[in-house]
Amino acid sequence: MAYKADKENVVTTTKLVEMKQKGVKIAAATAYDAPTAKLLNEAGVDVVLVGDSVGMVKLGYESTLPVTLDEILHHVKAAKRGNSRALLVADMPYLSYELDVKEAVRNAGRLVKEGGAQAVKLEGGLEIAPVIKELLKVNIPVMGHLGLTPQAVNRLGGFKVQGRKPQDAEKILTDAKILEGTGIFSLVLECVPTGLAREITRKLTVPTIGIGAGAHCDGQVLVSDDLWGMGEGPALKFVKRYAELRPQMLKAAQAYCGEVKSGAFPSSEHEFSDAPKPDRLSA
Repeated sequence: MAYKADKENVVTTTKLVEMKQKGVKIAAATAYDAPTAKLLNEAGVDVVLVGDSVGMVKLGYESTLPVTLDEILHHVKAAKRGNSRALLVADMPYLSYELDVKEAVRNAGRLVKEGGAQAVKLEGGLEIAPVIKELLKVNIPVMGHLGLTPQAVNRLGGFKVQGRKPQDAEKILTDAKILEGTGIFSLVLECVPTGLAREITRKLTVPTIGIGAGAHCDGQVLVSDDLWGMGEGPALKFVKRYAELRPQMLKAAQAYCGEVKSGAFPSSEHEFSDAPKPDRLSA
């Protein structure tokens, strides 16, 4: 079934809260360009996230830390052109919101005003509460992010499950309540034990969106390249590959190279004649 953009299907921040209240699960996925955003919209994805994961997935960085605001903005603009009905959320990259509240507002404002994002996502708990409050003052909706926060990977000692120790779990729960109190419309929980995610989901009125947080969250998010099987090596534990596109893409590229080198491509059917009658570019 292909979803079309109409008043009933368009997803807003308030609709996500309504979905939680009705027990309707939220499907979210990343997109960094127009074709991917368009495809996800047609598939029925509720939230399109332009994540700073673009750094590792598309730009070749070893982590999300090098990603700049201008790089995120570039990809938000592209995804916006393919987005029709899903809520478009932009990640605020590392050091674009932590140092100065006014700078954070300006940076988030660019993602909304220039990029077309409908909301932004910030990592962290109590320490970013003042920033969230200022963003809401200028009508920029905020999605929170707790648990494994990739921008804090150096402090966390690597990409590890968070909240297994009682004191750590209590802090994540406390931060979740604080973020809800500041006015976030949803909360991403990344790589936390399923029991903790279930407790947070039960205690919050805003929806939780899990990635490696179990089935009790109000929704799930995956990096689109992961769900399509476009990465190398084994998938992470919390990833389900719904296709294996990389081997198919590699096979197609190898066939193309082979035909070019052998002279099999292009054949006559791919050429234009010398006749005065103009050829159509399309097949």
